Amino acid sequence: MYKLLSHNDLDGVGCGILAKLAFHDQVIVRYNSVGSLNREVEWFLENDKDTHLFITDLSVNEENEKRLNEYYQAGGRLQLIDHHKTALHYNEYDWGYVVVEDEEGNLTSATSLFYEYLISRGLLQPTGAIAEFVELVRQYDTWEWEQNDNQKAKKLNALFFLISIDEFEETMLERLESDESFQFNDFEERILAMEEDKTERYIRRKRRELVQKKIDDLYAGVVFAESYHSELGNELGKEYPHLDYIAIMNIGGRRMGFRTIHDHVDVSQVAGRFDGGGHAKAAGCVMNELAFKLFVKETFPLPPLREDPKRNRFNIKETTFGTLYQTHDEDQFFIYQADKEWCIKRNDKKMDKVFASYQDAEMYLKRHYQAWLARDEAFVEYLKEKVKE
Repeated sequence: MYKLLSHNDLDGVGCGILAKLAFHDQVIVRYNSVGSLNREVEWFLENDKDTHLFITDLSVNEENEKRLNEYYQAGGRLQLIDHHKTALHYNEYDWGYVVVEDEEGNLTSATSLFYEYLISRGLLQPTGAIAEFVELVRQYDTWEWEQNDNQKAKKLNALFFLISIDEFEETMLERLESDESFQFNDFEERILAMEEDKTERYIRRKRRELVQKKIDDLYAGVVFAESYHSELGNELGKEYPHLDYIAIMNIGGRRMGFRTIHDHVDVSQVAGRFDGGGHAKAAGCVMNELAFKLFVKETFPLPPLREDPKRNRFNIKETTFGTLYQTHDEDQFFIYQADKEWCIKRNDKKMDKVFASYQDAEMYLKRHYQAWLARDEAFVEYLKEKVKE
């Protein structure tokens, strides 16, 4: 008999689906949050020691790590499979297998690693449909789908959240056991299109609620949201590239997620400060007292960031003629090029600091003054005043 304890996200449930394809009714699958896993492990060690235990896409606490190793040394059957950097130390154990990046340089997922494990041991026969399902899960979990514009991977995750885990699992098992390739049916395509519209409306609303705060040496964008964390973090990161990462507060769930689009930031390290973990570009943690103070209590009074207007015809970025910015304090900043340098005037007074590029100058304004691009009307009024002078 087998038992699998896995995460309750798409990647974790992907492992559960593979386990049922391989072991059928000989496996018991339990999906867990990060916090509930340790209770499941404790129950297993006290009540179910004759079962072969798999743990995928999750890590246990130090106490359970020690107890699991004692269980394995005493002859217990155990395999932990994960792909998070924070879990690499499990490779020190014979029962641990953690790979962040494969030999070809591709980021892994728990589903892709578990798939390789099952095939290598003859426990699962590979098919085109299963292989495509595994790759869709891997691309979504590593956010590689965006680089490849793999909308199918994005749709798979959306479908996962639209229906219950039991229904998703049952649908995928039936499809993967019978189909030669992985496809969505007509009904799923229709509801996914509706969900995409709903997601876009949600993100537009949350854009107007984002606040900015410098925490340690990094600039964070903080937003309160209970849905669409991955999509929201990605879109806000692209909308405000001067921010190092986006912190998404789920107050009801007492959890927070971190997302970044930048290569110079590792949000698993940010999450690690609050006893969390994850990937370089996506991580999370429980909202402890310190996290609540920094990201909720201290950001609550802050005004939201203003979006740059997208329909300007005259006041546009990176022109040698100059670009006007405004702030909540009603300051005006004018970025212009002088010789080969970019300069800034604050309320018509030239600032001492100069920049090698327009992007550097704009980032300075957005980080230190939370400035936004002025609308055409304000720009025209500004020019009128300059002409009068």
